[in-house]
Amino acid sequence: MKLARDTFLVAQRHFLLVLRSPTWLLFALATPVTYVLLFAPMLKLALRASTYTQAYQIYVPGLLTVMAILGGAYAGFGLLRELRVGIIERARVTPVSRLALMLGRALREITMLLVQAVIITLLALPFGLRVPIGDLLVAYFVLAMLSLMSVALSYAITLTVRNEAALAPLINTVTQPVMLLAGVLLPLTLAPLWLVTIAKGNPFYYATNAMRSLFAGDIGATSVWVSLILVVVLASLAVTWSVRVFSRLVR
Repeated sequence: MKLARDTFLVAQRHFLLVLRSPTWLLFALATPVTYVLLFAPMLKLALRASTYTQAYQIYVPGLLTVMAILGGAYAGFGLLRELRVGIIERARVTPVSRLALMLGRALREITMLLVQAVIITLLALPFGLRVPIGDLLVAYFVLAMLSLMSVALSYAITLTVRNEAALAPLINTVTQPVMLLAGVLLPLTLAPLWLVTIAKGNPFYYATNAMRSLFAGDIGATSVWVSLILVVVLASLAVTWSVRVFSRLVR
């Protein structure tokens, strides 16, 4: 109960900071909305899809996965700013759980991602996207776990590096191949065999396939259950590592 209460209190503070600057939503949605409106309509011919529904069922899940990866990966910059102004230092004297200090911040990032995901999904509906509500909820759960994993890793790396000049290139270097090998823009069924073989070592590859299966209404696909197990296990490991790093700093 104490952990839940502490997590809620930390999350509440960070939600209030977001609500004081509501323009974040416009900036956060600018790029994905542009891709949904201006890029996705071309995919029907490019992918030789029979309908726009099929094209959007391929593209939108990949786009949401990109948002989960990048949104989580760059979350560390907010934590770095708090380190600079002394907010983390003041947390040393509070009785709040160290796990809650991390989870509360992560909860804000996850909620922001899900709000964006809902808006992107709604925007794609007039273009033909159709997805069963149950499958959509499972897809959002996969997204939440992906976001938690990315955020936790970002916090741990940020606390280890603590340098903006080094952090940004490090994130770009890691996230770009991860996203490409996940097939987020185009399915890797279009890729040569050697590239698919490499991609199978990337957990985001399975998550992307699971998202596409769910958006296609195939909740029983093997990729869905493999991805669910992977994202839950990896998110737990990432949180454990992040909390250990966080605890060494805030004790």
